[in-house]
Amino acid sequence: MDRSEKKSILCPNCRKLINRGEPVCPYCGLSRPGSGWKLALPSNLLSDPYDMINLIIYVNVAFYVFALLLNPRGLGLSANPLAFLSPSNRSLMLLGATGTLPIDRLHGWWTLLSASYLHGGLLHIVFNMLALRQLGIFVLNEYGLYRFFTIYTLTGIAGFYLSYLAGVPLTIGASASVCGLIGATLYYGKSRGGIYGQAIYRQVMGWVMGLALFGFMIPGINNWGHGGGIASGILLGFLLGYREKRTENHLHRVLAITCIVLTAGVLLWAVGQSIYYSFIG
Repeated sequence: MDRSEKKSILCPNCRKLINRGEPVCPYCGLSRPGSGWKLALPSNLLSDPYDMINLIIYVNVAFYVFALLLNPRGLGLSANPLAFLSPSNRSLMLLGATGTLPIDRLHGWWTLLSASYLHGGLLHIVFNMLALRQLGIFVLNEYGLYRFFTIYTLTGIAGFYLSYLAGVPLTIGASASVCGLIGATLYYGKSRGGIYGQAIYRQVMGWVMGLALFGFMIPGINNWGHGGGIASGILLGFLLGYREKRTENHLHRVLAITCIVLTAGVLLWAVGQSIYYSFIG
């Protein structure tokens, strides 16, 4: 065995210490873990997986504040708590609000992703981020970091696409992605079964019923987005699997990194476009 084969590395999938020359990772089964193209991909998304939830929250807060600063004169200071400190529609449109208006008139399909990082008021973002923190920790624990971010991203897109098909003109918010986490948790509880699984399933079904009641009582709630998020979360939970059924593999990692790159690209595009049309164009 040559010197390069004796070198120890961290498996790019499970992060266990192994020999570079191993044909298969003895812990997770990844084939040729020491190959150059696999090591070229980031070995982990963050030093602590739970930092991903904080990062998503920070990005949401940053976009909310930026939307307020883009058009301070349009700032909503209504006595209505649901509309307090709401960004202007122009700011939200520039930053990537989605729906039939931006997609059909401006061909802004990229807004299906960006809309998950925009919010229409202080209470809107507070409620969504609290739900994200609570549900996100559970999904990250049971599905793993890569599947968590993939579920969060794709269910947001799916929820907003369904609301677009339903004719919703303009919509924003992390709730479609959060509902995707609800769907994945529902699938986990029902699939796992047993006392623990049944308890999880009943608890999350309570969330779904409360969400449905809230959605039909309060005007302006995107029930199509919520429903699409839950349904796609159940589907992805089934397709991707959770840790007790299937360990995270290289495909899960590639999917997550693809979602990260797309998200970063779309959000940077949204910021650049908003700055150009607000201050330059």
